[in-house]
Amino acid sequence: MSTSTRPGEELSESDKVAIAALTRRVIAAWAYHDADAFADLFTEDGTMILSGVYRNGREDIRSYLKSAFQNEYKGTQVTGQPLGLRPLARDAAVLLSRGGVLQPGESEVSDANAIRASWVVVNRDGQWFLAAYQNSPI
Repeated sequence: MSTSTRPGEELSESDKVAIAALTRRVIAAWAYHDADAFADLFTEDGTMILSGVYRNGREDIRSYLKSAFQNEYKGTQVTGQPLGLRPLARDAAVLLSRGGVLQPGESEVSDANAIRASWVVVNRDGQWFLAAYQNSPI
């Protein structure tokens, strides 16, 4: 994963690890279809933009996923790998990733479900959260 910084915008190694771990936390929450764990990764006013989906606020994200895990995302998994990290300030950064949704029985993301994503992350009281997440088809 590449990183770039400007003076005054450096992140500690532990911050970089915690930010990159957000991808693994999303994967784990999705694996258990745990809408609460997934939504709790966002700030209270966080936004999530997926293809055809816009959700604003942690509770809106939670509500959407509770339904989606029972319907269009039932039985699915997600995968993702960080591609780059760009600090914006000591308490904010942009994480870029590549991944996608795995349909039941798939072990690799199909071309139709492959995405690149932007994660705007912020540090609140020593913990990193998603302020905004957006993905687009590759």
